[in-house]
Amino acid sequence: MTEQPTQRARSYEELKAAISEGYPRMSPQLQRIARFALENPHDLALGTVATLARATEVQPSSMIRFANALGFSGFSQMQQVFQGHLVERSGSYRERIERIRRGARASEPRGAGVLHQFVGDAVGELSRMEENVRAEDIKAAVRLLAGASQIHVLAQRRAFPVACYLGYALNQLELPVRLHDGLGGMLHEFSRTIGRGEVLLAASFRNYSPDVIATAASCGERGAKVIAITDSTLSPLKPLADVCFELGDDSGQPFRSLVAPLCLAQALVLSAGHHLAAAPASPPKRGAAAHRRGRLTNGKA
Repeated sequence: MTEQPTQRARSYEELKAAISEGYPRMSPQLQRIARFALENPHDLALGTVATLARATEVQPSSMIRFANALGFSGFSQMQQVFQGHLVERSGSYRERIERIRRGARASEPRGAGVLHQFVGDAVGELSRMEENVRAEDIKAAVRLLAGASQIHVLAQRRAFPVACYLGYALNQLELPVRLHDGLGGMLHEFSRTIGRGEVLLAASFRNYSPDVIATAASCGERGAKVIAITDSTLSPLKPLADVCFELGDDSGQPFRSLVAPLCLAQALVLSAGHHLAAAPASPPKRGAAAHRRGRLTNGKA
């Protein structure tokens, strides 16, 4: 990374933004530290230079250079930002759950604790998502969805079930929604008319789908709004999105879960249902639409 920011970050959100902005210019060693820092902020808050260097397989001096590249005079000054985030977000309840989860995995006989392991991992995944997703982003996404002339939902590979649920549930709200599945290799042809006044709701996780990224970029260039569901601030979807949900990177897991993205999808649908129910209904849609919105706002998605 050849340039230092003119002003160092004073909050964790500012630091995340600085890392994301500077990431393309970083050396491979600093990029490795950057990804580790964003995926494991609690480790950065509590670890020493030596232990973190071992965890990221770099020299301790690289940790210092990483802090300097972000405008900090030293590693400890940068670490204070991570420590402030830990104090704000950590809770004894979550920590107890994590200890129980680790203890359960260690004490279970081989093969007998698979379900417990997945449940425990899901609890941790949801906890990370709760830390990363902001209420104002949900409100902003709901406003875009409710005001769109057409909603387009796109995801591929393991993210595709998320798109299927969103297409189904938003349709139950009688919102104009279309699921793009790329059948027959026709994704480009079906999406090239998406433009101003419309919304693309796209989901993609590491390893990111090139077709989803390219479609989000082209739709944004034509004036469509883009809502992204992804894993990290380093995701290629983030700079393309008007609203971006970063759920946390679980790419290190052998079986990557959909618990968090599906939970977010349900939250978006339910929030949209509340928004529509509170808004004045147009006369032609007061019947079936109001009934369906009422079902969803009562929790019957």
